[in-house]
Formats: sequence, C-alpha cells, structure tokens
Amino acid sequence: MKKIVISSLLLLISTYTFAQKDAAAKAILNKVSEKYRLYDAVKTDFDFTLDNQQANIKETRNGTLIARSKTNKFKVTIYSAGPSSKADVEQEVISDGKTQWTYLKKDNEVQVNNVDNSGSGINPAQIFTIYEKGYKYIYNGDVKIAGKTYQEIDLTPEEDKQFFKVRLEIDKVKKQIYSALIFDKNGNRYTYTIRGFVPNIQVPDNTFSFDPKAHKGVEVVDLR
Repeated sequence: MKKIVISSLLLLISTYTFAQKDAAAKAILNKVSEKYRLYDAVKTDFDFTLDNQQANIKETRNGTLIARSKTNKFKVTIYSAGPSSKADVEQEVISDGKTQWTYLKKDNEVQVNNVDNSGSGINPAQIFTIYEKGYKYIYNGDVKIAGKTYQEIDLTPEEDKQFFKVRLEIDKVKKQIYSALIFDKNGNRYTYTIRGFVPNIQVPDNTFSFDPKAHKGVEVVDLR
C-alpha cells in the first residue's frame, strides 16, 4: 500500500456529468464551508479504506489531517495497520503552501516537490470546500447510517481528473462532512470516514514543514 493512501488523498478525494448545479446541494455545501471558514486550523482523525473488487483488494488504515486552509497548509499522517497502528507512522505528506514533502518511514526517504496548483487533484487543505470551484453537484437525498441522518451529495469534476466522482455524506445536524467516497478511473474506491473533528486547534507553524535533522539518516530526494 506504499504511497497509495497519500496519492489517493491528493487526487485529495470526467465521464459523469449533470445538466446544472443543484440548488439544494449548493445550500447544504454552503453551510458546511461557512462553518469551516470560521476556524483558523482544524484537526481530523479519519479511517481510510481502499477497495478494488476487480483486483480483490481491500485495505484499511487510519490517519490524521491537520489543515490551515487560508494559507493552503496541511499535514497528513497515515498509520500502519495493526493493533498499535495509532503509534506507528507509515507515511506523511506535509505542505507549507509552496513546498510539499512526502515522507516514507519504511524507506527512510522524503521526496520534495513544488506544490501542484494546477487543480488536477484534491488538496487536503481544501477538503471541506472543494466544491466551490471546478465541480458540479447534486443532492441525492437523506440517508441513514448507524441510526444517524446524513445528506448525500455527489460531486463531479468539470475538467478531466484521475477520478470521476466524489460522494459526500454530510452530518445533517453538525453541518460537517462525515465521509467522502472517491471513485477513480482505475476501478479503485477510496473511502475517508471522519472519526474526530477538532476546530481552532493551536498549531505551531513548523507543523507544516519537514525537518530532515529530526529524521536520522533520511534520504532527501529533491524532485523540484
């Protein structure tokens, strides 16, 4: 599963289109983004599942996202599978808005790239406001999950991307995204389920940069 979690999140989250943007979906999404924009920085814990039925693959990890969307900064941490997964970092992607570091613990390697601002993928820092530019959307109605009511909305990109649809489940009471299901063109299905959401978390700015000195012997691969 090396790199696949991070790459899917950066896709993070077009053959399927709608005639127009759905007014009901827009109203729901506006409430989500309005609430999110009140926060300086947020922290979310999430479960991630990769499912490809044709390839008989189904793998699960958990992770943490810390994001400061106003400055396009984020840190994604993915933990290894197993009973002690929360304590064992598998990989990280860190961005200060200009430079992006992808750290693979097993290989003790960090890849350095310029931030891709082309809009071809899903930026984790913008995950709660991705619909605002470059997407069509439609409200599918309310769904029940474990006794709670969620509002289901499908997003489809207006330009060609590696994925063709993102399905959001939004907590009807909290006005927060509960899960995102990304459908890519290779038959993969990536599901992110939010387990915890902490708004206005106090985060030092060095959270959004990678320090090679803190990782003894790390190989730095500069791809810029």
